[in-house]
Amino acid sequence: MAKRAVDLPNTDLRERTALVTGASAGIGLETCVDLARLGAQVVMVARDQSRGESSLDDVRRRSGSDKISLLLCDLSSQASIRHLATEFRARYPRLHILVNNAGGVNAKRRETVDGIEQTFAVNHLGPFLLTNLLLDVIEASGPARIVNVASVGHYRGTLDFDDLGFKRGGYWIMRAYTRAKLANVIFTRDLANRLEGKGVTVNSLHPGTVATKIWADAPAWARPLLEVAKRMVMISPQEGAARVVFLAASPEVEGKTGGYFENDIERKPARLALDDAVARRLWDESARMTGLKVGPGRVAA
Repeated sequence: MAKRAVDLPNTDLRERTALVTGASAGIGLETCVDLARLGAQVVMVARDQSRGESSLDDVRRRSGSDKISLLLCDLSSQASIRHLATEFRARYPRLHILVNNAGGVNAKRRETVDGIEQTFAVNHLGPFLLTNLLLDVIEASGPARIVNVASVGHYRGTLDFDDLGFKRGGYWIMRAYTRAKLANVIFTRDLANRLEGKGVTVNSLHPGTVATKIWADAPAWARPLLEVAKRMVMISPQEGAARVVFLAASPEVEGKTGGYFENDIERKPARLALDDAVARRLWDESARMTGLKVGPGRVAA
């Protein structure tokens, strides 16, 4: 069974601030509960205000902590992400734990308000942009940790830098999802290299095959199979969150960076995730697509 946050008796986060995206349900919600139980000041990020406030009350009730707050952001909108970063910086002087958890899939190809394929935009470009906009705050808070929720599906991911968004065709829900998750793992390792010696670790993980609502937009033919999988194979959001909290708070991984983890164990990622040239190109493309200027070893707004 996966480790629960309560299994970290020597971990005290009372002086730490954590920001968790996709916090209104599933893994994100349970991650907030666990971090709050460990004493952290937890900033929950949700897209919908009503659902966010309901989840905020839930986390406060279950954790017994009142150090919980809510910020709103639609990760499919770069303007919304920039607003989130600005609002966070205005309210909180430090950020010790950033959990990039929000994600989604689409049965049919969709574009965001920014004209970008939505799966890639939400799952990769959103974390890329938000992390970079908060990076100076994270560095100033060191030791700090960044945790990117990826997927074992990244092993099947492909990258076509001439058509990252499938504009030329070939879109399929799993092809888009695994591409975005591969980008998560590549970004994790690349950012870890760029932050070497700065007191910030960056790791990614497969939280397990978790029974959440992320597949609510799956094709109709697949939904009965997913329901069976939820009962027979999938783990609970609490178990998935425990693996996130392990990377976010456990002393066992202190100082470890650039890794990809499954079930609290570091695994060798896909071959493309170890290619430095691919990583540099993905960084440059991501910076271009999010309107960030490429600087020496860094991007800046």
